Amino acid sequence: MTNRYTNVPKSDNKPENVVIIRGGGDLASGTIHRLYRCGYRLLVLECEKPTAIRRMVSFCEAVYDGQSSVEGVLCRKVDSVEECEAVWKAGEIPLMVDTEGTVLKKYRPAALIDAILAKKNLGTTREMADLTVGLGPGFVAGEDVDYVVETMRGHNLARIITKGAAMPNTGIPGIIGGFGKERVLHAPVSGEIHCISKIADIVEKDQVLAWIGDTPVRASLTGVLRGMIRDGFTVPKGMKIADIDPRKEQKKNCFTISDKARCIAGSVLEILLSEGVMPYEAPGRFSGIAAD
Repeated sequence: MTNRYTNVPKSDNKPENVVIIRGGGDLASGTIHRLYRCGYRLLVLECEKPTAIRRMVSFCEAVYDGQSSVEGVLCRKVDSVEECEAVWKAGEIPLMVDTEGTVLKKYRPAALIDAILAKKNLGTTREMADLTVGLGPGFVAGEDVDYVVETMRGHNLARIITKGAAMPNTGIPGIIGGFGKERVLHAPVSGEIHCISKIADIVEKDQVLAWIGDTPVRASLTGVLRGMIRDGFTVPKGMKIADIDPRKEQKKNCFTISDKARCIAGSVLEILLSEGVMPYEAPGRFSGIAAD
């Protein structure tokens, strides 16, 4: 097979027909979960210390715990590409710590999805795979990646961009229950965080959720603690450390993939199929979420 971008014969490196996803946070995990259930053979690349807030729905937690489960799908940490085969055979998703994407210098996947959501490109290029996709701002379709998927909430969410870039990051969270920026908590000081509350707790406004040294981290509003950084993490001042959903009745959302993540995942799947990157095996893993 010839690479359509460089006209260099594609490597015969094994394993074959793999889609690599850079990043395993909550939005990335929506795409990982969707592609897995559609039969794709996946490999997730993460950094050494992921800072996911919605940890209950983030495969990157496998970096710390050795494995992570999101809506019934298990991701397992491995140390090399050679270890992936056993994980795939077990019906699981392998994850490697590879901040720089070093594996991409010696192994060429069928497609590469940059889902780091860093608001800038951290090194992904079109030469890394036959098909490259960037999620959110920081990428230019037709230059550093083939496609960009819009991640900004609104009318254009998940729109597939074939030329140009996604909307720039505003830094303002989406409105939920009438609250926007108030939903997100940032570290008031630098230091090691010691959490008192845990994800899915019902919290009251001004309640102390954690301590950073002698400084309390208080709830900005009453609601469900939807996300919180890991206990013991050293945070810089101003870092996002927690997320509160003002809708108390939506506690179950702490453990399920968001509407935004699922929407973006659908566009990534559309790109792969339209470009002929087919699943490694026939789908057959579907297990939906039971309705109330």
